[in-house]
Amino acid sequence: MEFDKIYEWYFKDVYLFLRSISASEEIAEEMTQETFTRALKSIDGFDGKKDIRAWLFIIARNTYYTYCKREKNYVKEEFQEPAQQVSDGITEKILDEETVFLIHQFLHRMKEPYKEVFTLRVFGELSFEKIPLLFGKTPNWARVTFYRARKQIIEYIEDVENGKNQL
Repeated sequence: MEFDKIYEWYFKDVYLFLRSISASEEIAEEMTQETFTRALKSIDGFDGKKDIRAWLFIIARNTYYTYCKREKNYVKEEFQEPAQQVSDGITEKILDEETVFLIHQFLHRMKEPYKEVFTLRVFGELSFEKIPLLFGKTPNWARVTFYRARKQIIEYIEDVENGKNQL
């Protein structure tokens, strides 16, 4: 596969993943470019056994952590579970801009691995079979972690709506 096609097909996914874990759009854009630069340099080492998007996400995550260390902004290993496939109303709530902002605020404070699994599932659109490949875990672990993260988000949003909690 030609690298320009990889860039074209996966740029948005990598950008959205980095945007979900970074503090700003500018940092996400910069880290996305750096991710593809690093991927191009190491494409010969990609064996094709794993999904290329998962491989790019690993590079993106490591690039972002390197950036944070360089900037002395240490990032906790925490990620949120996806908001898709939720039958209890959270999908509809995501459509509301204020709720989206609250979810992102909560995600930045959420503990790992919940934050990363949620982010990979929702923003990275990775399957429960692909996510555990990044962690060396099982698909069942990914599902449980995702649903626990989703539950935390739902409880937080409900608390905010009821005036019990604010960031």
